[in-house]
Amino acid sequence: MTAEQEQAALVRASQQGDRAAFGAIYQQFSRMIHGILLAHVPYADAEDLMQDVFVRAMRQVDRLREPAAMGGWLASIARNAAVDYRRRLRPLAELTEIGAANLPSRHAFEVMDILQSLPETYREALILRLVEGMTGPEIAVKTGMTHQSVRVNLCRGMKLLREKLG
Repeated sequence: MTAEQEQAALVRASQQGDRAAFGAIYQQFSRMIHGILLAHVPYADAEDLMQDVFVRAMRQVDRLREPAAMGGWLASIARNAAVDYRRRLRPLAELTEIGAANLPSRHAFEVMDILQSLPETYREALILRLVEGMTGPEIAVKTGMTHQSVRVNLCRGMKLLREKLG
């Protein structure tokens, strides 16, 4: 059975209420979803939002018509969840310097801030590669992008990141 056939079988089983099949889908796509969320929201909130994305997906999986579109569909749910998150937080203040000083590895959070300031196209690909450890081909397969698009986004994104890091 090919990977595409296996994914289609998992999607169909999930649509029929098989939670174990949906658990397997979670295992396949959780790193990608976490990376997409990190491109849009603070690190501390990405894990909770990821759970929300998969709960929403589990409730709506019967609406997915094409099993091969699972990665793109989940990515879309994640991006929408990030937009909703930003709308809710708009009136709230950013972390205070005192709060940020108590976080571990402040340098990592500063790099994440720089990554999150990059254009969305590059930001997601870079976070999936650098933070989630996904390969270029893996990013392409999981997100539904072409290998060439991923390669271009990673290359251009790395150039911008290097410029911003000095």
